[in-house]
Amino acid sequence: MAVDQLTPLGLDALPPPEMAHKAEQVGVTKAGLDTATTFALSVLAGAFIAMGAVFATTTTAGGGDLPYGVARLLGGLTFSLGLILVIVAGAELFTGNNLIVMAWASRRVSTLGLLRNWAIVYLGNFVGAIATAALLYAGRQYELGGGLIGDQAVSIAATKTGYGWWQAFVLGMFCNALVCMAVWLCYSARSTADKILAIIPPIAAFVAAGFEHSVANMYFIPYGLFVKSDEAFISAQQGLPDLSDLTWSNFLWGSLVPVTLGNIVGGALMVGAIYWFIYLRPREAG
Repeated sequence: MAVDQLTPLGLDALPPPEMAHKAEQVGVTKAGLDTATTFALSVLAGAFIAMGAVFATTTTAGGGDLPYGVARLLGGLTFSLGLILVIVAGAELFTGNNLIVMAWASRRVSTLGLLRNWAIVYLGNFVGAIATAALLYAGRQYELGGGLIGDQAVSIAATKTGYGWWQAFVLGMFCNALVCMAVWLCYSARSTADKILAIIPPIAAFVAAGFEHSVANMYFIPYGLFVKSDEAFISAQQGLPDLSDLTWSNFLWGSLVPVTLGNIVGGALMVGAIYWFIYLRPREAG
């Protein structure tokens, strides 16, 4: 069949102007979901992102012989599982839902509706991610690989709680700019394969670059804290980094707050507001 014969069947990718209208309509739909459905889908998203984090932690554990960039790329490629599950299986992710700002800017979603969605989804993401961390800790998954997974888990968590407030904020900005670009690209997709291929490069890029994702950190840091609480395991390991900054207070105030605020700026402003301005803002006739 010739390529031009495929176009009437709607198999070509949506162009950016149509993607913007689709993003707007998706925002209206998301904001209109009832509380129970929104929360349940948000718990799933937290667990899905946690599964991507588990995959990345496992594949990079014991990878000290790999060049830094290669190890980071491997972690990014495997971490992309999380957003693939969110987009393809269906779930509500706080960072991706920052794009609801496009429907809000068009006055199709109220300020209360926008903030309601963000609050419910953020809480549900937290529950899903930290519950996954707690269950994996109960299953002693960190002991696998001769303890290499536990070593990697506390190392990742220690790094994430060691950033300054402003550094965490900026790393959060760039992270969610890429996450929302991945979601934006999916609005052009016509098939599941299209969506998966659109997701992987931006997600792999943000992980490889060391950017910070609030929902991922709801798994990474609590899991590291849980593993740290196993004093017998920690004392038996060698070559661990300084864990003095790995505390619950640093997780909440030193990481989660600035990263979340940075994620909002990166997703809602750097992506959502920009594309709304380009394609959806009201224009004077003539």
